Amino acid sequence: MPVDPGQIATQENTMKDTDIKRLLYTHLLCIFSIILSIFIPSLFLENFSILETHLTWLCICSVCVTAVNLVLYLVVKPNASSRRSSLSYKVTRFLKCCIYFLMSCFSFHIIFVLYGAPLIELVLETFLFAVTLSTFTTVPCLCLLGPNIKAWLRVFSRNGLQIVP
Repeated sequence: MPVDPGQIATQENTMKDTDIKRLLYTHLLCIFSIILSIFIPSLFLENFSILETHLTWLCICSVCVTAVNLVLYLVVKPNASSRRSSLSYKVTRFLKCCIYFLMSCFSFHIIFVLYGAPLIELVLETFLFAVTLSTFTTVPCLCLLGPNIKAWLRVFSRNGLQIVP
């Protein structure tokens, strides 16, 4: 039975629309988690203020955004093969993701210091800022792409992954 090219184009547009809607809802939930990280700690912590206890807020904000990304990944996860559903594979993948996240944090910290952040006086503030930035940039990519270097290169390079023999 021949396939109508118009039907294929309609299905592709529908898939793009659903992907865009899913991405929009993900971003809205991340924004909502940031707003919650502003108001919820004041209920549990005495004298909580974003300006006075900014280090605590940075930690809470990073944890909230990471939790939302992980929950969204678990809800909308791709189909896993039998090899990928084994416990050893999941543990290895999780540990690799943690290592990539820490490498991202240290890389951002080094970049901030090279751009003029104090090296010794405000190390904790600088590193927590690096953790927050890594949370917003690296964690969503780790949830979607995993610790696959080739997938990262394909997505973030200009022309995709090109291997020349």
